[in-house]
Amino acid sequence: MSLENTVEIIPFSTDLKEHIKTLNLEWLKKYFKVEPKDKIVLSNPQGEIIDKGGMIFYAKYNNQIIGAVSLIKIDDVTFELSKMAVTDTIQGLGIGKKIMEHCLTVAKEEGIQKLILYSNRSLMPAIHLYKKYGFTEIALENGVYERADIKMERIIR
Repeated sequence: MSLENTVEIIPFSTDLKEHIKTLNLEWLKKYFKVEPKDKIVLSNPQGEIIDKGGMIFYAKYNNQIIGAVSLIKIDDVTFELSKMAVTDTIQGLGIGKKIMEHCLTVAKEEGIQKLILYSNRSLMPAIHLYKKYGFTEIALENGVYERADIKMERIIR
């Protein structure tokens, strides 16, 4: 079953700010640990992402927020695809795909030239999704996230 066609991608609003935190803490606690940088960004998504020129989107299904993603501004042409999470109970139903397609469309519309992301090779479904959407592995610098063992980028054309 695919929920893809019944899921709506909506932009950030202050009344939804807790959802990005809840969804991300769910997977971070399950697979890794919550790092200091995560706590700062997730506790203040307005100040740390939106006010710095970034964007946050939510996947909404049956009036429930079931997914989140952010595009964090690095510079005028580069954004980090970050804080992507889908609630545990409905993973594998096309939500990540819908979120990813939305981000790529927005990137193109906004004149973003490059998306980067940090991940971990143990998250095989996520890595597969990134590769499917044209992300390729590039050199990983130290110290961004403890859990990151892969950095990928996608040039937007």
